[in-house]
Amino acid sequence: MTEMAISAARSQLGDLVRRAAHGRETVALTDHGHVAALLVSPQTLEDYEDSIAVLQYELRQARGDAGGRKSLAEVRAMLDAGDGA
Repeated sequence: MTEMAISAARSQLGDLVRRAAHGRETVALTDHGHVAALLVSPQTLEDYEDSIAVLQYELRQARGDAGGRKSLAEVRAMLDAGDGA
């Protein structure tokens, strides 16, 4: 992960966005030395969301409240509808 101060990133924003989007590089933007925001590719975010959906489903299943086996698409649809934990 690359870290860069927001003030320095201003002049390089286009390049940083392209690096995140196409190179799947995470860029941490810092404010006074603390990470304030992350630039990540949409695919990376989708991958994280998919992983979270699967883990939430598996947790509900382990607790006995999963309502039977569901596909990833069904789990995502449930989460999109606000039914997820």
